[in-house]
Amino acid sequence: MNEFAPRHGRNQPSSMFFWPTADRPVAVRGEGIFIWDDEGRRYVDASCGPQTTNIGHNNRRVVEAMRAQMDDICFAFRSHFKNGPAETLADRLADLGQDKGLTRAFFCSGGSEAVEGAIKLARQYALAKGEGTRYKIISRLPSYHGSTLGALSLTGDPAMFAPFAPMMQIQPKIPAPFVVERPEGESEDAAALRFAQALEDEIINQGPSTVLAFIMEPIGGAATGGLIAPDVYYARVREICDRHGLLLIYDEVMCGSGRSGKYLCAEHWDANPDIIAMAKGLAAGYVPLGAVLARGDMVEAVYDAGGYAHGHTYSAGPLACAAGLAVMDVLMEDGLVANAARQGAKLKAALEGLMDEFPFIGEVRGRGLMLGFDVMADRKKRIPLPPELNAGSEIAQACYDRGLIIYSRRMLDGLRGDHFLVTPPLNVTDEEIGMIVDLLRQGLGDFAPKAAAATR
Repeated sequence: MNEFAPRHGRNQPSSMFFWPTADRPVAVRGEGIFIWDDEGRRYVDASCGPQTTNIGHNNRRVVEAMRAQMDDICFAFRSHFKNGPAETLADRLADLGQDKGLTRAFFCSGGSEAVEGAIKLARQYALAKGEGTRYKIISRLPSYHGSTLGALSLTGDPAMFAPFAPMMQIQPKIPAPFVVERPEGESEDAAALRFAQALEDEIINQGPSTVLAFIMEPIGGAATGGLIAPDVYYARVREICDRHGLLLIYDEVMCGSGRSGKYLCAEHWDANPDIIAMAKGLAAGYVPLGAVLARGDMVEAVYDAGGYAHGHTYSAGPLACAAGLAVMDVLMEDGLVANAARQGAKLKAALEGLMDEFPFIGEVRGRGLMLGFDVMADRKKRIPLPPELNAGSEIAQACYDRGLIIYSRRMLDGLRGDHFLVTPPLNVTDEEIGMIVDLLRQGLGDFAPKAAAATR
């Protein structure tokens, strides 16, 4: 029994505050894709928390690497000292980003901080080039880029940013590329190019000399449930950014660090971003760690103009970076990135198979082990289930009750319906894929009568 469980178990009051959620048990142990609670019950972590524990729980190589670093030094402030783990991790990321021209790294503690760091670098680069009129950053609706005020101004979710709107400058939005909702007779590629054209239209609407960058999740996360566009979209977006002098920022906080079947999600396309925001899987939940990976010439220009005016107390901490290095070693040496591509294809095919059993599944999306699906009253017409049905929370809870954890979210107050991410650790096996699909089938089956009643 965990020493903290008697006081802080289920149905016990908590001194913490958090967003409203169902009462939960105490997690006491993790191993691979599994978590055990204080009552001995096992859960399949098919969401990796919020797409974080990419190498699974309790990997001993990472734990031992962290312990070894603790024996040396846990904290050294970047303004006072360099440290070996941070310098080595930056070199490793630069090597991985070399083909994209992304050769400089800044470290922080998480995804929101990484997005903040990315947009601050973009702005300082514009100033270094004498383009001080550029300050607007276009993002997509819906989208999710973080919860700090700067990142929230980019997040395409009016319900999230509305309470804080007077405190920040909301940035322009264009529609996310849901090509499945295209008019009859329009091809997927034509729809993708139409969505890309919305970017150019908005740049012109805002005034090209005022627009600094476009930020997008190459594979959608919390807001769009694995949304991925046809390849032509990525190339056209890059062309439009080049034509109007914009920087292109990829938010790979959820979809990066091997989850898509490539270490950098950007590797799937020839259209290179100028900056990538990373976190979550970078240290796989063993310690908070995020990064901004950027073009070397951009960083040099900012340095020449006076330096990068940004930082955090825990930037480039030796313990966090030692964990990040160990996680990267596990990913690469154990073949987990390739496993994500291989097992992701199997899992996606299995999720698509569930569409035959459950007509309320609208679309299965994603690549590698960054997969999602939404639920609809009418799949063909893309009519959401009634919001009052609470499909997201009902299905997620039904799965949780059976020992399966998936990630649920409602986009734009349900206007596009409820959706789910199914994103297990990258070391998931064939047997575990089968377990996930079987438990998901049972959870969906629990909800099926309610969906049928609502669509009669």
